[in-house]
This record gives sequence, structure tokens and C-alpha cells, in this order.
Amino acid sequence: MSTFLRYPTAIEEGITKIECLLTSDHNVVKAAIEPLVSRRSLALLLLQKDPLLWEKVRHSEPRFEAIEMVIESVQSQFSDPLVLVIAKTRHQAAKKIEESAIVKIKKKSTESEEFFHRLTVNPVTGFPLLFLIAYIGIYQFVGGFGSGVLVNNLEGVFTQQIDPLINGIISRLLPWTILQDLLANEQGILTLGMRYVIAIIFPITTTFFLVFSILEDSGYLPRISLLVDHLFKLIGLSGRSIIPLILGLGCGSTGSLLTRTIESKRERFIVSLLLALVIPCSAQLGIFIGLLSQNFMALVIWVICITFIFAIVGAVTTKALPRSLSYFYMEIPPLRLPHLRSILTKTYSRVRWYLSEVIPWFMLASVLIWFGKLSGLLPLLTKGIEPIMLKLELPPEASIMFIYGFFRRDYGQPECLIYIILGC
Repeated sequence: MSTFLRYPTAIEEGITKIECLLTSDHNVVKAAIEPLVSRRSLALLLLQKDPLLWEKVRHSEPRFEAIEMVIESVQSQFSDPLVLVIAKTRHQAAKKIEESAIVKIKKKSTESEEFFHRLTVNPVTGFPLLFLIAYIGIYQFVGGFGSGVLVNNLEGVFTQQIDPLINGIISRLLPWTILQDLLANEQGILTLGMRYVIAIIFPITTTFFLVFSILEDSGYLPRISLLVDHLFKLIGLSGRSIIPLILGLGCGSTGSLLTRTIESKRERFIVSLLLALVIPCSAQLGIFIGLLSQNFMALVIWVICITFIFAIVGAVTTKALPRSLSYFYMEIPPLRLPHLRSILTKTYSRVRWYLSEVIPWFMLASVLIWFGKLSGLLPLLTKGIEPIMLKLELPPEASIMFIYGFFRRDYGQPECLIYIILGC
């Protein structure tokens, strides 16, 4: 540092005088600090009255009084303590090094960023924008393309090509009808079970997680939290609660796990209850949208009903539970264009995790259906709920669809209840 860092003239003169006053036996002093410290460094430490070095020099240096007089003479030329003058000089030198080493890029104007930020968080423009994104992203992309085009095409491939191939292979390998029904045929693990996962669940979850990754990478999700904060306070929640609720649209388990980020135990319970009672997962959401997409008004009525139930459950729970509100703090990242690689990576990791979770449970559901048919419990249960179907003015055949639907839906995510309990 001494080769390029120069201190004010008075300090440089003081350093030179102290170096001359230090005796040749100053290595004893140096050993107390650092074996390779130079005379200039020792002089600088003495000018700053370093406590450790000062006591060593006081007892070992015969010219200590002369050194002390030099230090007082230098100090008299500055209003600030010498330690501060030296520190300021070093700071200015470090700043010059930084300026010469760092290439400054001209910062773009933040006017457009501020404009789009206010556009997303202002209730007048924010809610219409939110509904537009939900319509295009959820209704058109997830509902129309995911649960419509992709599901129909993939299911056609399974029913026309893959299932007959699996049935033929299993019939050759296993001559026993019981095992054939377990693995293949109408309700087998490799036919109906895998077809449900790959042809129905996979397209819907993939399209949903793709939309969610785009919203997340663009920085829009925290702005949704800020937008709905005042609205959510009516049901005892903060804007932070919107994140696990939105994630619940993809997977109730993920949404329930994310409730742990909510500080208030009361809010965690309310969000978990809403996830269990109101928020449909991506599989259910895709089925609802697929069924109602032919009639837009029917979809609007369904959304209104869900919103009404959401508000009622939230309001009643808020009144029933003791009030313990938490403050809402959230970092708002800048809005940006999503990166394709980041979107694909997030979507892939989430879909892989989701399928690894649900495939074993769908296989278990297929085994239970197979065992129910083999033991006669399934036909008995079907007959038992036929009167309920008739009371609901449904055909008796709807009972078997109800049973199969229960297994295929609820055994797909049985861990949700555990996560909800842990989340609270």
C-alpha cells in the first residue's frame, strides 16, 4: 500500500521522523505485532496510538519521548484525531480503486417500471388486470388447452394404442385373470391408473405450473398480495395469505405447506381451512373448467359461488377465533420479462415432484378398487349408495362413478390432511 497510498504531507513527514527515531532493535517490537511488519507500518501504528504497540514501544524504545513529541506535533496540524485522518485517506484511496475497477452501466429509467407497478397494485386497474390474467392463463390455457386439447389427445392415444398394447402384453405374461385385472384391463394399475395420471393429471398440472412459473418469475405474485391485502383483512387475513391459496390451485399439499410462512397461527388455520373446503386443486380445477367451458355463464356462476363460500367461511372463522393479527411486510421485486430457462426449470421440478407424490397413491387406489371388486365389497358399497343417488335425482349408475371418483380424487392427495394439520 505504501507504493501508491500517500497521506497528507504532515503525516508523511511524521512517518519519516518516527522511522528515523526507531532503533535497530525494533524487531522486538515487530515480533509482538507481526514478524514482517515494515518500519513505515510501525510508524503509522504509533501515529494512531495502537494500544498494543504503544505499550510495547513505551517499555522497549529508548527514544520514546522523542517519538511522542513527533506525534503531538503532527496531531497539532489537524483538527481530527490522526486515526480518523488516516482512515479517511485510506477510504478515499479505496474509493478511487473501486471507481477505476468497476464499469458503470447507465441505469435505465424507472418511470416505466413505476407505471406498471402502480397499474398492478391500484384496485381500479389491478383487479381487472388480475381477472384478465386469470381468464387467459387459467380459463383459456389451463382449461381450454390443458384440460381440453392435451387431455383429449393424450387420452385418445392411451385408449386406442397404449391400453390395448398393455392388455395384450399382460395377457401373454400372466395367464391368471385375477392378476390381469390388477395390472391391466378396465381398472388396472397400468391402464386406468396410469392413464388417469399421464393423460389427465399431467397436462393439467403442467399447464398450471407453467402459468404459475411465469407469474412468479415476472414478479407479479407479490403484487397480487399487495392488491388483495385490504380485501383479505375483512376475513382476518393479510395479503401474504394469497400465495398459499394460489399455490393450492395447483396442489393443496403445497399450499398447506406454504402456510408455515404465515406468522399468525390463527391465519394459518384459516388459510388451511379455506384450502380444504374451498380451493380446488389443479386436477379439480381443470375438470371444472373443462366441464363448464362450454357455457361461460355457468363458469361465472361457479366462480361466484366459490367466492361466496370463501367469504362466508373466512368471515365465520374470523369471528369464531380470537383475534391475533400479524403485520404484513413483503419485499416487492421489480417487474421483468420472465426467463424461459427459469420457467421451464421451475415447471419441470414442480411437475416431477407432483407426479412422484401422486403416482403411488393412484396405484394404491387401483389396488383397492381391484380388491373391492374381488372381495365383493365394491358392488355392496355401490348398492348401498344407490338410494342416495335416487334422492339426488341421479341415475343409479352414478353410484359407481361416485365411488371411482372418490378413489381417483381423494387417494391422489391423501397427504393433504396431514399437511393441513402440520401447517396449523
